[in-house]
This record gives sequence, structure tokens and C-alpha cells, in this order.
Amino acid sequence: MNNVVEFIRASYQEMSEKVTWPSYSSLQRSSFLVLVASLIFALLIGVIDLGFENAMKWFYNAF
Repeated sequence: MNNVVEFIRASYQEMSEKVTWPSYSSLQRSSFLVLVASLIFALLIGVIDLGFENAMKWFYNAF
């Protein structure tokens, strides 16, 4: 039990004293960048999926 308490104390100390937290504006910029990149990636995957779907329909209808 003593090890658990010591771990929690050490974790709290590290999170409060040693971790560098980003500013709110930096966090907003990073979040916006992740959102835009995720949307672009989702659109790209959707276009590729649509292309494969149409290719498979064409292939199966050809035979």
C-alpha cells in the first residue's frame, strides 16, 4: 500500500512541476490542425473506397 501512495505522490509532483503544459492558444491551434487533417484523411479514404467500390461493380458486371 505504501508503494501505491508513493507512486501517486510522485506522479502528482511530476505532473505539477516537471510537465510543460501548452498555452490555451497553442492548444486551440493544434486541435484545429488535427481536426482539419482528420477531415482531409477521411475524405481521401472515402474517395479511395468509392473508387474501389465502382471498380468492383464494373469487374463483377463484366463477367
